Amino acid sequence: MPQLRANFERLLETIVILLMGSLATLVVVAVVFRKAGASVVWYDEVASVLLAWLTYYCASLAALKRAHIGFPKLVQALPLKVRWILYGIRELIVVSFFLLVAWAGWQVLVVLEGDYLVSLPWVPTQVTHSVIPIGAVLFIVAELLSFIELIRAEVAAAEAADL
Repeated sequence: MPQLRANFERLLETIVILLMGSLATLVVVAVVFRKAGASVVWYDEVASVLLAWLTYYCASLAALKRAHIGFPKLVQALPLKVRWILYGIRELIVVSFFLLVAWAGWQVLVVLEGDYLVSLPWVPTQVTHSVIPIGAVLFIVAELLSFIELIRAEVAAAEAADL
C-alpha cells in the first residue's frame, strides 16, 4: 500500500507541475503578445480552464497529504475511541460528498454534449469540464489512501503507548 500511495502522489505531483507550468507559460505568452499589440483571443478561456484543473488536482494532492484545514491537535487530545469514531464520521462525510460531486460532474458532462469552447470551437466543453468527476474520484482515492496511512499511524502510536 505505501508503494501505491507513493506512485499516486508522484502522479498527482507531475500533473500539478505540468498544469502550473502550462498556466505560467500561457500567462507570460499572453502578456508578451498583449504588449506587442496582438492579444491572444483564447487566453482568458484557456487560463480559466487551467486554473480550474489546477485547483482540482491540487485539492487531491492536499487530501493525500492530509493538508486540508482541520483540527489535528484537538482531535489528538481526545481519547482513542472518540478519535476513531470522528475519523470514521469524517471519512464518511468527505467520501459521500465527493461521490455526489462526481455524480453531478458526470451529469454536467451529459448536459454539455455537443457544446464547444467559444474561442476554440474545436475543443469540446466536455473535455474542459471533465475535471469535475475526475477530480472528485481522485480526491476520494487520495482521501482513502491517506486514511489508511492515518489509521496505521494511530495503531502504531497506540501499540507504542502500551509498551
